[in-house]
Amino acid sequence: QVQLVESGGGLVQAGGSLRLSCAASGRTYSSYGMGWFRQAPGKEREFVVAIIWSGGSIYYADSVKGRFTISVDNAKNTMYLQMNSLKPEDTAVYYCASRGSSGSYYYARAYDYWGQGTQVTVSS
Repeated sequence: QVQLVESGGGLVQAGGSLRLSCAASGRTYSSYGMGWFRQAPGKEREFVVAIIWSGGSIYYADSVKGRFTISVDNAKNTMYLQMNSLKPEDTAVYYCASRGSSGSYYYARAYDYWGQGTQVTVSS
């Protein structure tokens, strides 16, 4: 089992920044990779960014490329999502997720464990 806890969400004006955190505990050594997803009201859960531990490959959704940055502090078992130049369309609940096997990083179904989510609201 892997437990994930997100934090750092909040209300910010358009153009502002937020940093989300995802603290992992449990069998984190069994993780193949992790990612961030988001879900806006009435919409499906959407891929944001993924990192694969082996080789350190990182993949961003086109909608956030150049504005969002994923990073990891291994000593703290914590993953971060730095979000800059935020737009109202970035408003959503943001989830971190972990997966123990390969497969398309893009699909939520590839992930085994999820956090509870943290709300990000960007006002115009």
